[in-house]
Amino acid sequence: MKYLNFLFIFLLTLSFSGEIIEVSALELQGTTTACLVSTQDSDNAKKDYNTTFIDITDGSTVEVFNHNDKMIYLTEEDVYLISQIVFAESKGEPYEGKVAVASVILNRVLDPAFPSTVKDVVFQTNAFSCVLDGKITVTPNQECFNAVYEAIKGNDPTNEALFFYNPTIATCSWMHDIKKTDSRSIGQHLFFKV
Repeated sequence: MKYLNFLFIFLLTLSFSGEIIEVSALELQGTTTACLVSTQDSDNAKKDYNTTFIDITDGSTVEVFNHNDKMIYLTEEDVYLISQIVFAESKGEPYEGKVAVASVILNRVLDPAFPSTVKDVVFQTNAFSCVLDGKITVTPNQECFNAVYEAIKGNDPTNEALFFYNPTIATCSWMHDIKKTDSRSIGQHLFFKV
């Protein structure tokens, strides 16, 4: 089973990566436990390498999100947590709005101004109203999971937005007053950068 996990992650990495320079499996007592993947941006004459170490010893990595040569290795727990946020924050919104909410979470994990894990992004103080008001304990439906997987595949209708809110009902003055760039309305939400 561990070999299948390794193969799955390896194939996902290949499908999302640019040119693969080096792939090596580490073996401890005959069991593959990790994979080291190096990618090269072929346009970069200096051969700047992005090396990522993937620990797959517990077999929990189920998805890989790759954007601009940055990768996030997502567990089932991450996917479920994002789906909960999508359900709680965009219930009643169009499907594209659900994909957009999932994209904001992934964009934040990749952005150095935010925490580097899904869990830390979701539970960052005052980040999501559904966490503040306790509505994160919802059970997401299949449409929410589909939206998360769509975002993981790279469909980001927000143009890499880091924030969103509903201008009609938001009580946060910061959201109303902040200068927004690259804003886009999807359903009742406004997605933007600052």
